[in-house]
Amino acid sequence: MMQSSSVIDLLGRPLGVLRLSLTARCNLACPYCCPDSVEPQGLLSTLDQLRLIHSACALGVHTLRLTGGEPLLTDRLWPLLEALSVGRATPGHPLSRLKDLAITTNGSLLDDAKAQQLRALGVDRITISLDAVDAESIARMAGLRRGAEAGLELFKRVLAGIDAARAAGYEPDQGALKLNAVIQRGRNDDQLIPLARLARQQRMELRLIEYMDVGNRNGWCLDQVMPATEMIQILHSHWPLQPIGRQPGGTSSQWLYQDGEGSIATIASITEPFCSDCNRLRITADGQAFTCLFASEGIDLRRWLRMDVSDSELAEVMTQLWTGRSDRFSEDRGLMQVGNHHAEMAYLGG
Repeated sequence: MMQSSSVIDLLGRPLGVLRLSLTARCNLACPYCCPDSVEPQGLLSTLDQLRLIHSACALGVHTLRLTGGEPLLTDRLWPLLEALSVGRATPGHPLSRLKDLAITTNGSLLDDAKAQQLRALGVDRITISLDAVDAESIARMAGLRRGAEAGLELFKRVLAGIDAARAAGYEPDQGALKLNAVIQRGRNDDQLIPLARLARQQRMELRLIEYMDVGNRNGWCLDQVMPATEMIQILHSHWPLQPIGRQPGGTSSQWLYQDGEGSIATIASITEPFCSDCNRLRITADGQAFTCLFASEGIDLRRWLRMDVSDSELAEVMTQLWTGRSDRFSEDRGLMQVGNHHAEMAYLGG
């Protein structure tokens, strides 16, 4: 089953990153992501997850990102990490090809014990999501019903989570701890400077994400998208920036603060699509494989996870899935009909 190089899709894009969702549930209800929190039926077992990761690594995956929902909300995280840790440390094992293991969390459940455990089990990077600094704005973006009071409580928990991650050895200066923020015009665009100021104080890279048309119930419209170029212009007027660019296969374009106080990045899926070198495969908590974040439906892999199906058969199915891939929705967005059905963000794992 081991292969010497990545499988290539119809547009010449190699498989490199696997985003595996552990749960569709979340303790927040951000309207752009998770209008409700419903777990799908038929969740993958730890063995199922490992078989999929093994096959993906044999086909060229070098980076695994664990997502949700909120991955820290499920106890299924820990046995998976334990098994990954053993495999990555075993020479010749498919998992030894896994060079980067990351997790995305809203940070509210990240305490000292969990951060230390993540570190001990080999998680290399943590990305924490926070869409505002002002308490009322936090509550609005997180879907919290108690307003500013709940927003302030969440903000304090996220800051405590950042402190816990740093204490566990996740160094922002080494790219091991980053901050994500979705910016939606008319809802939290006034938080752009406060978020950047917070990230600078915390020495964390802030990744500003354009509001995306993922899902069907978030009320997305183009007028609510603040283009990445506009965000950078606003920030540049406060703190001059120097462009670095985007790494091949990466999702973010980067800038350095000219005063030496770290960096900032933008993820511009709407206005500056990066489909041409997208190398990401997404698998949901119930085993649906999506080759595009904006896809309407996935391919159910569970039938190939039965015990009577060999690992080589599973790898062949995943190979066919990737080599037959030609999607580039963001580049084609202007040619698509309005109202296309998309899977929900919390289900896909972002």
